[in-house]
Amino acid sequence: MIRRLLLFILWLPCGSGWAQGLGTAPGLTPLGAEQAGNAAGTIPAWTGGITEPPASYREGYHETDPFPDDRPLFQINAANAGQYAEYLTPGQRALLERYPDTWYMNVYQSRRSASFPEYVYDAVVENDRSARVVLEGSGGVENARVSSPFPRPESGVEVVWNHNLRFRGLRVSRIEGVAALTRRGRYTPVLSRQDWAFPYSVPHPMPFTERYPNVLLAIKSKVIQPSLLSGDGTLVFETIDQTRDPRKVWIYPRALRRVLRSPLFGYEIPASNSDGLRTVDDFGLYNGPPDRFDWKLLGKKEIYIPYNAYRLHGPRVDHEDIVRTGHINPEHARYELHRVWVVEGALRSESRHIYGRRVFFVDEDSWQIAVADSYDRDGELWRINEAHAINYYTVPVLWSTLEVYHDLTAGRVLINGLDNSHRPYDFRTSADAREFSPNALIYYLR
Repeated sequence: MIRRLLLFILWLPCGSGWAQGLGTAPGLTPLGAEQAGNAAGTIPAWTGGITEPPASYREGYHETDPFPDDRPLFQINAANAGQYAEYLTPGQRALLERYPDTWYMNVYQSRRSASFPEYVYDAVVENDRSARVVLEGSGGVENARVSSPFPRPESGVEVVWNHNLRFRGLRVSRIEGVAALTRRGRYTPVLSRQDWAFPYSVPHPMPFTERYPNVLLAIKSKVIQPSLLSGDGTLVFETIDQTRDPRKVWIYPRALRRVLRSPLFGYEIPASNSDGLRTVDDFGLYNGPPDRFDWKLLGKKEIYIPYNAYRLHGPRVDHEDIVRTGHINPEHARYELHRVWVVEGALRSESRHIYGRRVFFVDEDSWQIAVADSYDRDGELWRINEAHAINYYTVPVLWSTLEVYHDLTAGRVLINGLDNSHRPYDFRTSADAREFSPNALIYYLR
């Protein structure tokens, strides 16, 4: 109990700093979003987000819904999508057309629940003064720490880096469930135990972070289900500037009983356990170097995005009640009107990728990509990916609880993040990446 209390005190924002001018500029939140609501009143002002757990939350359990009495304001479906076209992405409209009888979007009251620890707000202010993009090779960012480096972005690549370097805590353990559905809706769930560390997010320099300032995050993962894959492991060491220090990946196939270095793991390579329905750089809706695309900042707009998805989180519903043929169960999804940054990436002529164009819709309050529309090399809309986010208010941090990857051409869907009936995310304060090594992976797999 004492440890939990200390963690809560460490993470809890004081709640007044942003109101005292901690924001990056007048009228902006500490992360660079517009503090005011919209003129129509359909988007509220940001007043600090969720700063403490609701009364229904029990320590050590999944986050409970802080808005249990909210009901849908209206529903968007294939028949009335034209009325709301200006607030939908092309991919969202295509998804409604693809599944006219089974898919719809329940729209709820917009709640700007995103909040972060006070030291994250302090770091973003410092980043605003000093951060810059390194353009050579795969690129990177200099003079930034903890969270998104560009609260007032002037280019598309700066928004991409804001997403890649967004704050997600310091250390978290979780169980992730993955379901790759066939066209007929059949699937075999794959469960993995994961341990994440984010050295980049450490608020105060430590010997490790000073020696290795280029380390963004480290992940070790072990498959625990099904039995055919159980025991397989993966270790990923993610860096910021991958020109001088590329991403490092090791795999442990149970059949070989040894750790092997993977020579290339990124970009358009099909992701493990995805049945080819997402690329490695689709994870989190985007990750890794932005060097294969030319990024253009298209400005801001208001769209309906997945948000406050507490109904998809935790044991209140079983994963079988979430998974549906071609999409998730729309009854459990929550959409809200939010402002997003729109960024378009066009594949460079000298680069290789299965996508010819990507368009990201990035939540202004968290810098998380909420919706990603991906086009093939012929310019046809191919995939629409969505991140259903919640505020893990015990940290606090806004992060996805479920990521859904729709393949419109194949008529299939991949669902990442099914945590129902499994232990909740365990956020901790350690972030020492020295605990993530090939030897550490072997110990982790025991």
